[in-house]
Amino acid sequence: MEPAIRQVLRQSDGEPPSDRTAGTRTTGDSRIGAGLRYLVLSAHDYRSPRKANIHFIARELAKRGPTRFFSLRYSLLSRQTGDPRLSLDHQANRIETRDGVECYLWKTPVHPFNTRRPALRALEDLMYWGYVALASRVLRTWLAEADVVVFESGVAPVFFDLARQINPRVKTVYIASDDLDTINVAEYVKAAFNRAAPDMTTIRIPSRALLPGIPSRDNVVLVPHGIDHKLAETSAASPYRDALNAVSVGSMLFDPGFFAEASHRFPNVHFHIIGCGQPHHPSYGPNVTVYDEMPHEETVRYIRHADIGIAPYRSESVPGYLADTSMKLIQYDFLGVPAVCPHSVTGDYGSRFGYTPGDGVSVEQAITRALNAPREASRRHLSWSEVTDRILEPSAFPDTEVIK
Repeated sequence: MEPAIRQVLRQSDGEPPSDRTAGTRTTGDSRIGAGLRYLVLSAHDYRSPRKANIHFIARELAKRGPTRFFSLRYSLLSRQTGDPRLSLDHQANRIETRDGVECYLWKTPVHPFNTRRPALRALEDLMYWGYVALASRVLRTWLAEADVVVFESGVAPVFFDLARQINPRVKTVYIASDDLDTINVAEYVKAAFNRAAPDMTTIRIPSRALLPGIPSRDNVVLVPHGIDHKLAETSAASPYRDALNAVSVGSMLFDPGFFAEASHRFPNVHFHIIGCGQPHHPSYGPNVTVYDEMPHEETVRYIRHADIGIAPYRSESVPGYLADTSMKLIQYDFLGVPAVCPHSVTGDYGSRFGYTPGDGVSVEQAITRALNAPREASRRHLSWSEVTDRILEPSAFPDTEVIK
């Protein structure tokens, strides 16, 4: 089995490493972390149109020093899972620069995954072992040349030992975008993170609700997600023609039943659903419009001019940390748009109005309250530059303390 895995993975690594030297430094920049070389390991790709917090952090890192973004866990199997990186498939296994960030989508014939079957645990472990043992030559070179390696939650921590082996003096940062149990990673990945966590330079959590899943404490810092403050300055015209408009953005745990209820209870409101990944549902009223995924800037235009924003998660059992990490809910609050969401993710945000999924009366009450709420943010949100400062030098910011 081991030789077979070795042969399969070798087929995927056709791009030689770039010839950039390791000694490059930027001078004359007073920003925290200026002049350092950064490498981000993630199951996202920097070039993807759908943006998560790791994209914005990488963009800020690129303003401070040479930054590379290595995209993991992508293979022929990804076509079966509707991977959002499929649009980049033709760009896989070659180095490409996008907005000053060097990008590499590592495509292998297969990639390791959680089989969810205890009887296959040995095979599962072997797949992950092989994935690391036969790491891309590009990844090895980029690890050797980095001053700081950023590991996003997910598969990335399995490469921690390799990073330290290749580059013993490298600084390591873990970005806890999700709880590992919540995203159902394999036991091999959890074990790798549990071993690595105490030796990480910094572990950043964006919500205190993620702390129970972190097996160390002294290196953990609290840094919430940020927002591009320029979004509040845009003068882009409203895309709406109706008097009252509600917008929903994204596909995570999307609940079409919410709109089946809401559209009939509020025929005077036009509901705009952007990038949910599902077609127009027959139960929707005529006042529902479904859009494909849009560029981020265009999506923001729909949010900015909406009367209310909606986060239609399909269950109350969504992870509690989403109250602090949901990018759409953060955007709604920053732009002063009252939000409707399940009770479990209202948190302590005064601009959110909770409902119980599947309860039509509860949905109606939440929407009514949101439509009558003032348009104002419930708090000050950090910019992504401020977020990145705190991740790179948390000791300079008292607000990063997890336990006070």
